[in-house]
Amino acid sequence: MNFRGISGLLNGVRRVGFWGGRGSVDRVVLNLTQTRLYRNGLSGVVGLKFGGERSIHSTSYKGYSDAVNSHRNTEENTADTPFDFSEENYQKIAALLRKYPVNYKASAVIPVLDLAQRQCGGWLPLAAMNKVARILEMPPMRVYEVATFYTMFNREKIGKYNVQVCTTTPCMVRGGYEILKACEDTLGIKVGGDTPDGLFHLMEVECLGACVNAPMIQINDDFYEDLTAETTKKVLESFKNGNPLPKGPQNGRKNCIGVQGKTSLFEPPPGPSAPNLG
Repeated sequence: MNFRGISGLLNGVRRVGFWGGRGSVDRVVLNLTQTRLYRNGLSGVVGLKFGGERSIHSTSYKGYSDAVNSHRNTEENTADTPFDFSEENYQKIAALLRKYPVNYKASAVIPVLDLAQRQCGGWLPLAAMNKVARILEMPPMRVYEVATFYTMFNREKIGKYNVQVCTTTPCMVRGGYEILKACEDTLGIKVGGDTPDGLFHLMEVECLGACVNAPMIQINDDFYEDLTAETTKKVLESFKNGNPLPKGPQNGRKNCIGVQGKTSLFEPPPGPSAPNLG
């Protein structure tokens, strides 16, 4: 519901004589008003008092989007926290910008934010987003919109190894939640938490695109596939010990070849054809 919707709702309240009386009709309308505002997360947007009684709600509704999209200053994450790209990353940014017309620098916002996050050790502070906005000549709000939309960007500091457990349908039916529990038990944390040593962060995520190798997890950039609770523990222990296991299937499978072996593509396919433009 937007503010126009709120206005229409309150006009309807006025038409049934809500403001003065305290009859049963008034109380029904009050209940409906409270419900509609609360469901739309707007109970604290307006301070309303009806018929001399207390306001509908004294605090704003804190839904999921509020938790995800709100910035809260910490000692290491304010607009004044020093941040600048390394010389190597400035060269990468210049290479990225050469891919776009000079008046479309904003098209590079996602890869440049990714560079900033990697430089910061896996998270994206406010100062880094502001720096990206200046480089790409964008309003900072436009950069915030991108950073809050994509779950690949972490706007709070997280552990060194970001363990992302897929629980979407293919992984779920193949034991995705057992893998998630194995991660929680092995690391001693719940989803959204970090280990006390700052080594691991645990996330539950939507499809990571390795359905044929389900269940699987992603640790930073690498996929670990065809997992069981036991092999998941081995993978995590290998990271704890500083000697990560090789990425990919953990059951001996090669890539995504089925148990019956290779049945097609025994030779490299021919390259794409194109008309002779010479």
